[in-house]
Amino acid sequence: MYESPVSIEDLINQAEEDHLYFKLIEQTNKDFALANEAIDIPLDIFPFQFKELVHEKIIKLINYKFAEYLNLLYIIDVSEEEIKKLDGSDIIQLSEQVTFLILKREWQKVWFRNKY
Repeated sequence: MYESPVSIEDLINQAEEDHLYFKLIEQTNKDFALANEAIDIPLDIFPFQFKELVHEKIIKLINYKFAEYLNLLYIIDVSEEEIKKLDGSDIIQLSEQVTFLILKREWQKVWFRNKY
């Protein structure tokens, strides 16, 4: 049964335990490319670096390409309600939370595709 991760570390651990870490990277690359914001994460990347690459991309999108950022959230299908709950006063904290929501949604897609 699907258990929603409570942190990025928990999410990565679940992906590695289920041997789906590479699928998570592939799904993330695919959805970013669909949004015309290619991220090109290599499959042999360490989990910490993976999270950092996504986080850096989100910071850049929020700061310099906000419309593209919103499009990315739409394409990935991040919950609008969860985004609205976030505090936008600190851009770094906001981008970390958005990174988690994005990776959580990507993980959900990978997990369900693998199980069903």
